[in-house]
Amino acid sequence: MTIYVGNLSFQATEEDLREVFAEYGKVSRVSLPTDRETGRKRGFAFVEMEDESKEDEAIADLDGAEWLGREIRVNKAKPRENYRGSKSGGGAPRA
Repeated sequence: MTIYVGNLSFQATEEDLREVFAEYGKVSRVSLPTDRETGRKRGFAFVEMEDESKEDEAIADLDGAEWLGREIRVNKAKPRENYRGSKSGGGAPRA
């Protein structure tokens, strides 16, 4: 399972996230997406932990918490959907 962390401060780093979530268990991966054009952080992250029960505990404790001056949103990440059309990749044909 992957945890979505939203409404992050733009000052938050991968190391910051690792430290916070490490209080709940071993963190296996942190992804802090950046904008392709500007390289700036996008204000959200994804965290994966080795133990799913620890992920659930982290979500319960951290959702709505104030961190780095922002009230963060923490929940189970939803699968990414194809934004160009249906899940099957439909969408409009390219010209």
